[in-house]
Amino acid sequence: MYLIVGLGNPEPTYSMTRHNMGFDTVNLISKKYNIELNKKDFEGLYGSGEIEGEKVILLKPQTYMNECGKSIIKVKNFFKIENEKIIVIYDDIDLEVGTVKIRKKGGAGTHNGMKSVVENLGTTEFPHVRIGTGMPIFKELLISYVINKMSNEEYEKLVPSIQKAEIAVENIIKYGVDEAMNKLN
Repeated sequence: MYLIVGLGNPEPTYSMTRHNMGFDTVNLISKKYNIELNKKDFEGLYGSGEIEGEKVILLKPQTYMNECGKSIIKVKNFFKIENEKIIVIYDDIDLEVGTVKIRKKGGAGTHNGMKSVVENLGTTEFPHVRIGTGMPIFKELLISYVINKMSNEEYEKLVPSIQKAEIAVENIIKYGVDEAMNKLN
């Protein structure tokens, strides 16, 4: 069983923000595979179904970004999911817009949501799908850059990345993380 987690802040207030690229990817996966996110528990919204013949749980933590790891650890422990089968999807300002990278493991960097995930799981060894959102011109504007709503034009530039992240998740499930990295990175 895989746990596929999109990081973000509870919608609709934060919809169409860079920080919600993980939520947007999980929404796309949900729609494509007809997996309803209709259960509320574990401090999150979740649903279960199948992708590539594998049972999956899709999760959107509802704790706000800085505490999203609390939701993930509750789901992990309840369903007894191995760390290698927890795929975390999130925005990354250190990657250019349009870039999607898979990592087999790795630290949180400057991402507060990932810091919470690493802290709660007690490891950095789980697959990451990073969606590049680019860096603001002035680093002092970083918080507003990631949590303020984008214009439709700005958002449309990120839609192909969301689609590529969805394919990355499929590939991790179908081929394993190493082969998925070779195919997509």
